[in-house]
Formats: sequence, structure tokens, C-alpha cells
Amino acid sequence: MGSVWLGAFVGFIVIIAIAWIFPGVGSLVGLFVGGLVAGLIARGVFKGAISGFLAGIFGAIIVGIIAFLGLAFAGGIFGGLFGLAVGAVAGLVVGIILVVVAAIVGGIIAGIGGLVGGAIAR
Repeated sequence: MGSVWLGAFVGFIVIIAIAWIFPGVGSLVGLFVGGLVAGLIARGVFKGAISGFLAGIFGAIIVGIIAFLGLAFAGGIFGGLFGLAVGAVAGLVVGIILVVVAAIVGGIIAGIGGLVGGAIAR
């Protein structure tokens, strides 16, 4: 009997690890592989899809937080205290948009990976 939350957590860790090692395209590959791992742990098609979807959404939230911090840091480096404030506001806007878009796309890709992983485990 597999666990949806354990699969989502391990899938999330795999997504973050692959995206960290291979930036850019590695994020998309990491979403699918993380969903696949989440589905294998959740053991079942439906549970795997849910687990992969959750792992993709958690990964998108972390990407949004990193975008916020990165733009705030860049604004602080290049514009001083005022640049930090402007960079933080820009990072917040970009981070929110990124979380919404990445959660939808990432959730779908990781959900498909979870579906495949759950079918393999079954």
C-alpha cells in the first residue's frame, strides 16, 4: 500500500535535485521523472497521478520563491536599498505569475509522470 504524501515528497525532492543539477530543460525532465518516482511510491494509477500532481505544484512554489529572492537580491546589488525594494516588488509579481503558470504546467507534466509510474508499480 503506497502513500500519496510520501510519493509527493520524494517526487518533489527529485524534481528540485534534477532542476538544480540541470537548469532549464532539466526542470521539465525533472518534473516528469519526479512524477514518475512519486507514482512508483504511491503504487497505483490514480494515487500516482495525484502524488505526481502534488509534487509538481510543490516544485512550482519553490521556483516562485527562488524567483522572488533572486530578483530582490539582484535589485539590491545593482540599485542599493531602493533597488532592493523595486527588485522585491518585481520579484513578487514575477513569482506569483510564475507560480500560477508553473503550477498548472508542472502539475500536468508531473501528474502524467505519476500516472505512468503508478501504472508501472501496479
